[in-house]
Amino acid sequence: MGVVQEVKDGKLVDNTSAASMAKDKAKKTGNSSLDKDAFLQLLVAQMKYQDPLEPTSNTEYISQFATFSELEQMQNMSATLELSRASSLVGQTVLMSVTDSQGRTTTVQGNVDFVSYEGGKAYLSIGGELYSLDDLDKVADKKYLDAYALAAEFLSILNKLPDVSLLTIDNKEKVDRLEEIYNGMDDYQKGFLTDDYFEKAEAYIKRMKDITPNPDGDGAPNEDGDDKSKTDGSGES
Repeated sequence: MGVVQEVKDGKLVDNTSAASMAKDKAKKTGNSSLDKDAFLQLLVAQMKYQDPLEPTSNTEYISQFATFSELEQMQNMSATLELSRASSLVGQTVLMSVTDSQGRTTTVQGNVDFVSYEGGKAYLSIGGELYSLDDLDKVADKKYLDAYALAAEFLSILNKLPDVSLLTIDNKEKVDRLEEIYNGMDDYQKGFLTDDYFEKAEAYIKRMKDITPNPDGDGAPNEDGDDKSKTDGSGES
């Protein structure tokens, strides 16, 4: 389509005013894309300054507007789906991968308190701060979090224990907790750790049983605190 420039009082008239208005409107609304009003302003400018010798047909105008309307509907649907997706996360524990202005990426974990929708974007409120839905990395359920916490405690205890050969009765409380976790884990929870860790834990548990005095054993205190190696009531040793 040909475009002519208007001449007034012997001077060329700037025909870009409509486009500039549309761009200014987009900047004021904080949106880099054109809305329906801005599109109509451009369409009117296009019709006003078209070449009268090569006018654009009405069919082409209608086609342009229909295309824009279809695009606008798709954008609205996308925004609705994003809000629906964000709303479904309220009350759940999520992991956010956040990149700052210097390009450093950090992980934020917490429960989603509520969802805020601003400027066509959904934001998740976590710990009093708003994070873009675009930064969402993972959504974790309670079963996953419980298993992860259990595995973390298991490894923490294991790493704090001395070498098996240096184990003493002073480490009994930690080894007992290690055994408690180990015996209480189901298959799903055990899947968070490798067999090497379980073999190491079993070695500690066995060693602790070996060095722990047996209340019923010979030469060791019984349940009443008496030493069976001492003389009994008959006077025999």
